Amino acid sequence: MKTERKEENAVVIDVLPMGYVSEQRPVYKREPVVQAVGVDQFKLLELVPKQGADIQIYDRVYIGDAEREKVERVKRRISYEDLTATAKLELPFVIEQIVGENEQRFVDFFNKSVPITPKFHMLHLLPGIGKKLMWEVLEQREKKPFESFADISGRIKSLPHPSRMIVSRILREIEDPDEKYHVFTSR
Repeated sequence: MKTERKEENAVVIDVLPMGYVSEQRPVYKREPVVQAVGVDQFKLLELVPKQGADIQIYDRVYIGDAEREKVERVKRRISYEDLTATAKLELPFVIEQIVGENEQRFVDFFNKSVPITPKFHMLHLLPGIGKKLMWEVLEQREKKPFESFADISGRIKSLPHPSRMIVSRILREIEDPDEKYHVFTSR
């Protein structure tokens, strides 16, 4: 499970140069808003861009404590329900991109996952993994740790797309506020 810490980088999933349409203030008083997802803990964030900053969907922006190039401030953390329709559509693609860029981190999940209770293993949290498949993964990683997603799918024929399983799990943790276990995201 993740520890609570600040996100350093985020990927933009929607840009609203005139703010939210539903906002009650007059258009000239609204501030531009950027919706983004954190790269490390997949936190959904609302950012305020710097005046004149050119921010596009899929841009990676720095939001840490040092000098920021494109972002003035992190306005607040938002829930899945607060996302715009565009942001909801782009979210799976951005998560897939982040998982692909950080492949080793997610391959390590397959190598280091442990039982949660005597009858429930962390691997069971991935969609499509039951007892039989879990035991196959555990046996294969005992022989030799997995090196990549291709290695996992090559050694375990019933897991053709392990990265998609990770993406599905991350989306489930983000979308469902009542999800009990958060393996890849923070609450």
